[in-house]
Amino acid sequence: MVPYIKKLEECIGNALDYKLFGRVTKILGMLVEIGGVERELSIGSICHLTPKGHKVIPCEVVGFRENHALLMPFDSLDNVGLGCQAQILTNSPVIYPSNKWLGRVINAFGEPIDGKGPLIDGDLGIPLKNTPPPAHSRKRLGAKLDLGVRAINSFLSVCEGQRMGIFAGSGVGKSVLMSMLSRYTSAEVSVIGLIGERGREVQEFLEDDLGEEGLKKSVVIVSTSDESPLKRRQAAYMTLAVSEYFRDTGKQVLCMMDSVTRFAMAQREIGLSAGEPPTSKGYPPTTFTELAKLLERAGPGKDGQGDITGIFSVLVEGDDHNEPISDAVRGIIDGHITLERAIADKGRYPAINILRSVSRSMPKCLNESQAELVRSAREILSTYEDMEELIRLGAYKQGSDPKVDRAVMLYPALDAFLSQKPDEQTGLDEAYEILGNIVNYGLEQESEAE
Repeated sequence: MVPYIKKLEECIGNALDYKLFGRVTKILGMLVEIGGVERELSIGSICHLTPKGHKVIPCEVVGFRENHALLMPFDSLDNVGLGCQAQILTNSPVIYPSNKWLGRVINAFGEPIDGKGPLIDGDLGIPLKNTPPPAHSRKRLGAKLDLGVRAINSFLSVCEGQRMGIFAGSGVGKSVLMSMLSRYTSAEVSVIGLIGERGREVQEFLEDDLGEEGLKKSVVIVSTSDESPLKRRQAAYMTLAVSEYFRDTGKQVLCMMDSVTRFAMAQREIGLSAGEPPTSKGYPPTTFTELAKLLERAGPGKDGQGDITGIFSVLVEGDDHNEPISDAVRGIIDGHITLERAIADKGRYPAINILRSVSRSMPKCLNESQAELVRSAREILSTYEDMEELIRLGAYKQGSDPKVDRAVMLYPALDAFLSQKPDEQTGLDEAYEILGNIVNYGLEQESEAE
């Protein structure tokens, strides 16, 4: 009973014995100015617009101008006009997740949208805009995490508490790859944030890609592309807050977000509306600040806690892997998985370009034989790629270079190894065993030839 009493005390402490109201003085697009209570507000404060006879519209303070507070709404501003009442809320947004949230689909406010009834709250409050653990108190990366996808398990091993990015253009297979990771991971809990997702694809992802088994150990947070930028941004905060709850209870958490780019776009809309100057590709400075704050919340926990292993997809605009958001995210996280359209066009899925991808936990997480195996396989792929045009044109003569001969012989088997069907799972040990058989077969053939 003690935790519930503590929670009740928090609620009572946050409650006021009086209410503060301001008035709408100007509306410009999605930006609302209110006056009369600007000294009672700060950035991030929540206000409720209360048009007469209509539903309450929650808003967030995003800036100040000429002694007026600037608000952006979470919903449409229909029926809001000059003089509309704005109630000030003092308590900061906090959620109370529990293990009963597993298998549920929620929105940016932590409300259920799956038709399975109300959520059962826990007793541990997690602020939506939480801060990461201090750097000096965090554990180091843990053991290798089995993700069930052999291309990643072998060439791009991910450790517990590591943060990886999946970089790809639209339609190259990010969502399918992330659903495979969610289903096949050895992590105890998966928290999946669908940020700015197409509305029609949500149900397809839940039923076809994630499936019933994957959903059982997952919490899915959804904010579709037609929702306000504040809702899309808050869905990202909600994803990390739910992950932090399960981390604090000692669980290994796989936190996946699709996509970080849409979070950045939402922050761009908010920043520009508040009057921030645009910088690279129109992104205001706060976009990159908020990106770092968001991504740093994933990672290893303190001693006695679990870890949050982060997989964040980045929608690469125009297939330009050096555009501002891609460049910023690569500098924050611990490795990147690059999906290429040219590989997808050949029919190989997942369309991972191994040579352009890297995991910063490697080779420290590999033993000596595994590290040598991966190095040899990468060398084969690199040799073949360098000579690919000559080989296809028939300009390369067999026997000219033993390394190229070996690459030509083994490349089809390696290409087949990197390809994997969505309903196929390959564990860590099995992935290294298959890769070892391919590479060692090439060495045996060379020995026989000599």
